[in-house]
Amino acid sequence: MDFSELKAALADVVAIPVTPFAEDGTIDTATHRVLMRRLLDGGVRIVTPNGNTGEFYALTPDERRLVTGLTVEEAAGRATVLVGVGHDVPTAVADAEHAAGAGAAMVMVHQPVHPYIAQEGWVDYHRAIAEAVPELGVVPYIRNPRLPGERLAELADACPNVIGVKYAVPDAARFGAFARDAGLERFVWVAGLAELYAPSYFATGATGFTSGLVNVAPAVSLDMLEALRAGDYAAAMKVWERIRRFEELRAEEQSANNVTVIKEALAALGLCRRDVRAPSRVLPEARRAEVAGQIAEWSL
Repeated sequence: MDFSELKAALADVVAIPVTPFAEDGTIDTATHRVLMRRLLDGGVRIVTPNGNTGEFYALTPDERRLVTGLTVEEAAGRATVLVGVGHDVPTAVADAEHAAGAGAAMVMVHQPVHPYIAQEGWVDYHRAIAEAVPELGVVPYIRNPRLPGERLAELADACPNVIGVKYAVPDAARFGAFARDAGLERFVWVAGLAELYAPSYFATGATGFTSGLVNVAPAVSLDMLEALRAGDYAAAMKVWERIRRFEELRAEEQSANNVTVIKEALAALGLCRRDVRAPSRVLPEARRAEVAGQIAEWSL
């Protein structure tokens, strides 16, 4: 199977949509559709439902499938859908198979959360998922700095549908080495730590980056992508400077407010409720004005 079109789609701003909740705590499907259309109208070309910014680990299996279906319906013909899957192998396989049946093009496999991960076990885990959906592109989400690039190459030797990587170890030098050990030209490399890390990761081989900020300001993220594609790092860093404080707020306390700040910004714009699920928390009222002030500077 030729995965070239999917690889091209992955080399972009990979949007991680939020999952909006209604007052009763259920998924607000109407608002989800509105937010998706806003992303698409803003120029976003690839979306990842059930990503971390979508509170993947706080959603039930039925909710994950609902989010997948809503996203595929809205994205039809306008954007590529890359569905997040994870947890135990049977659950991840079931979600991947559902994604395939719903019309998604790819799955992104969340970093396994088990505390005891062998390198061989990492390959086995991803291989079981990839082999279950050979028609879909598969994108491992790597946050483990001890995993060598050779293991990714081993996985792809067995599963040719493993076509890209979301790399989220905060070390550009390690990323550059990992990509070359795995095969720089063999995979699409996506900087998995969003806009603040995108320039340094592009300099060492990435051609796409993930974004939660894109929920709030699609044009800002796309401006950075265009600058990086052109090799204009000065222009990319101007965008970086604009969004630096906003992203630092998200990263505080080991990213405790990663989703919270995005939803607070959307609430300030009147687009969705600020509600998040445990173990995340609503942003303290004393910090809300700072978020509103940050996005006011972006002329949304």
